[in-house]
Amino acid sequence: MLSMWCRAFPGLAEEVAHARHFVASLITDRGPVDDAVLIVSELATNAVRHSLSGAVGGWFLVIVGFGDDLVRIEVVDQGGERVPDLCDVTSQEEGGRGLVLIAACAKDWGVKHWPDGRSVWADLVREGA
Repeated sequence: MLSMWCRAFPGLAEEVAHARHFVASLITDRGPVDDAVLIVSELATNAVRHSLSGAVGGWFLVIVGFGDDLVRIEVVDQGGERVPDLCDVTSQEEGGRGLVLIAACAKDWGVKHWPDGRSVWADLVREGA
């Protein structure tokens, strides 16, 4: 990555909107804004709902990296018992489709495990690349 930006957010549902604005402000004129905002929205929501980031005093970190031809959106959370995975889209359950949406619009995505949490990342092709 040629340049990276990051910002920590409290692990509260209302902070997901702030994460979207943070990413949109960085991506404008440098990448696919709508896809980047969708990705950070899904990843930040997952962090708050399904990890220790949503506990009292929790937090999540949003990282935006710019390469020559890619934009990487990454959300670091504080881990938990659930492991991020693709759900069956034919399921009637509410939710569970975030990673499916991410996989559909990203060039690639993945999960990194850390001693005190994990991060989920997605790469988007930069406009004009």
